[in-house]
Amino acid sequence: MSPGPAAGVVEVATPQGPGRWHVDEAAAPVALLVLGHGAGGGVEAPDLAALAQRLPEGGVTVLRFEQPWRVAGRRVAVRPPLLDEAWLAGLDAVRAVVGPGLPLLLGGRSAGARVACRTAVPLGAVGVVCLSFPLHPPGRPERSRLAELLTPSVPRLVLQGTRDTFGGAAELAEDLAGQDGAEGVRVVPLAGADHSGRVLRGASPTAAELRAQVVTATAAFVEERVGNGE
Repeated sequence: MSPGPAAGVVEVATPQGPGRWHVDEAAAPVALLVLGHGAGGGVEAPDLAALAQRLPEGGVTVLRFEQPWRVAGRRVAVRPPLLDEAWLAGLDAVRAVVGPGLPLLLGGRSAGARVACRTAVPLGAVGVVCLSFPLHPPGRPERSRLAELLTPSVPRLVLQGTRDTFGGAAELAEDLAGQDGAEGVRVVPLAGADHSGRVLRGASPTAAELRAQVVTATAAFVEERVGNGE
């Protein structure tokens, strides 16, 4: 495997079977952002696609990892330890040829955000970007996953819909209050968005405007982390 600039799709071997990297390289990269998808969708999710399309023009190479269960056409995601195992193996296979030596940021949407949080420390990431972090299953606030969000020791940017049934922006901010490590988490509310980033018909801002907000906030976060010399 030897992808070049704007390589497109690169298949890699993992213990869970083949995974796929969707590569969007910057012409003069200053950072590498690696993103994972959720349990209910793939790398084509509108917010992930928007980041991959827009960030490279600002010097950020974007890799989106398609988990092996998704590549195999299965509808149900595997257990979290297996998601982490495939993600780590896939990144190990591609990082030597895409973005070697660049500051690394991890991220993802929903389950992908959880994977990024769990693996940020061992991978030496300088920041984590969480899209729709699933704070808890819908209607089950007692099954909190807040500990995963608090696991990384590096800054985390969380872009969270205000209508997210997995835990909206206000609920997340309330749960974070007073927690050790919460000072490293920045929650950006996405007004009117649900867990998938959808908004009600006729809503303002529109879904497209919220995706633009996601891109702008993420680009600023990456610049902040790289500019700090981390």
